[in-house]
Amino acid sequence: MGPLAGYRVLEFAGIGPGPFCAMLLGDLGAEVVRIDRPDGPPGGGPTDIIGRGRRSIGLDLKQPAQHAAALRLIASADALIEGFRPGVMERLGLGPAECLGRNPRLIYGRMTGWGQDGPLAQAAGHDINYIALTGALWAIGRPEERPVPPLNLVGDYGGGGMLLALGLLAALLSAQKTGQGQVVDAAMVDGAALLMAPIYAMLARGRWANARGANMLDGAAPWYDTYECADGRFLAVGPIEPQFFAVLCQRLGLDPARFHDRMDPAAWPALRAELAAIFLGRPRDDWAALFDGTDACVAPVLDLAEAPTHPHNQARATFLHDHGVVQPAPAPRFSGTPAAPPKPAPKRGADTAAVLADWGFTPAEIAAVTGG
Repeated sequence: MGPLAGYRVLEFAGIGPGPFCAMLLGDLGAEVVRIDRPDGPPGGGPTDIIGRGRRSIGLDLKQPAQHAAALRLIASADALIEGFRPGVMERLGLGPAECLGRNPRLIYGRMTGWGQDGPLAQAAGHDINYIALTGALWAIGRPEERPVPPLNLVGDYGGGGMLLALGLLAALLSAQKTGQGQVVDAAMVDGAALLMAPIYAMLARGRWANARGANMLDGAAPWYDTYECADGRFLAVGPIEPQFFAVLCQRLGLDPARFHDRMDPAAWPALRAELAAIFLGRPRDDWAALFDGTDACVAPVLDLAEAPTHPHNQARATFLHDHGVVQPAPAPRFSGTPAAPPKPAPKRGADTAAVLADWGFTPAEIAAVTGG
């Protein structure tokens, strides 16, 4: 069932972080219904991974009967997710004023890149743009090279969809106590900045240089980086603490006392060169076997095909295999209210009649909405 069983969430179809947030809530047991445009992409099926775990209804929000149906659904929902530019939902007559007027307990979740206000609120953008304004993009990459986009994980998903999910849950808890809903303004630029809090903390304490590839956690330290192996594959090496570094040295046949100054950046080039030469001497999986189960903090860098087959991931069922499609399993895990395996994403509008019936529409009302 999942810990969110019994909660109803309406998702206005979008792309990226909004659907990801809806997937998270559905994975945790919420009843998520996606409102799709009749002319939207068909979607659906096992390969639509972030579309899993919900049902879909097709509504043309410019048609009076279908617009009224959306408002009626909103009146019965616990939360709403929309990811349009500021003002779009208001122009559709579905902004916070209208929706909270129908349902004062509603949590109205808004997902944007720049937020609901500010000079850039109406500007287009993508993950790379949002993280550029927070310092996150600047800080990622090798010295003397261009900043490296960290996929679109920091803005879209960590700072966007994940932050919106947290905001919705916090607001739902508040509504339980107060009976009052509210608007959650989740901006990817805000979330990406928030994820940088530990880095800004180290900067404030003088423990972080305002430069790429010059710090303990950005690949500058030789004991926190990746190394190429004899077969062209890579190891991730990260023994920050001295006791873990000692295990690394012991497994490599090195005396850790030789590296008493390993925290000194001046000592890093020599240590890096030594480690690089050592790791080039054997294939990746040989090294992985040597360090397996130790505290050396060494792991093989797995590609997307390898990761689901790793014994640890298999033992924990970290990945699901659904209709031949590999995908991450729901997380986190709950001892008392475990979530059921998510159902594949629905086709656009596949559940219109069934959802309307479940949410209290009579057969005649359903026919008026669907034209059936």
